[in-house]
Amino acid sequence: MAYLSAIQETNAGTATVLQYVCPVGILAYTCIKDKVAPTITEIISMILAIGGTFLIATHGQMDQLSMTPAGLFWGLFSALTYALYIILPIKLIQKWGSILVIGVGMTISGFVAVPFTGLIGASIPLSFDIFLAFAGIILIGTVFAYTAFLKGASMIGPVKSSLLASIEPISAVFFAFMIMGDIFYLVDFLGMAMILLAVTIISLKDLMLEKKHKSI
Repeated sequence: MAYLSAIQETNAGTATVLQYVCPVGILAYTCIKDKVAPTITEIISMILAIGGTFLIATHGQMDQLSMTPAGLFWGLFSALTYALYIILPIKLIQKWGSILVIGVGMTISGFVAVPFTGLIGASIPLSFDIFLAFAGIILIGTVFAYTAFLKGASMIGPVKSSLLASIEPISAVFFAFMIMGDIFYLVDFLGMAMILLAVTIISLKDLMLEKKHKSI
């Protein structure tokens, strides 16, 4: 919900990039939980992510936002919820598998959300276009995407999977520009590049540590 709200308030590319502040949040959470000080590389990643978010949100102008406050809130809130989505179900997935966990989780969340969505009593036109849109969101964008991501993470590990998933913001910006006609400025691309670089640095560092442990 937070991610789709961020798209509504900004655009698909900006919302996706803001969501990818998530690995930095996980890094900060891990440092606090384990009571370990971040390394120089991790500090640089955090600075890059915060700086990139600042550029996207303000275009470098301290006295104004380049997007609505609601857009910035939902974008960063989606990063928080994405981090929770990765952290919370780890033990459940290890025990029961990704498909069962996602199925039960989405069923419960769907029932809980019904009273707040306005679905009851809503008049939804049953056209072919709307049917295709819902099918895209439910089947491709939700069921297949999340199941495939978690299945891939279980096969190649969270580090490599998160590194591969960093392609998503690039594709989101590309398709938002090509299909939706959204306009991006040079400062937007600079901010996006900073966030993606931060994610890549964290992922590559973890990948190197993973290889080092395996060699030992």
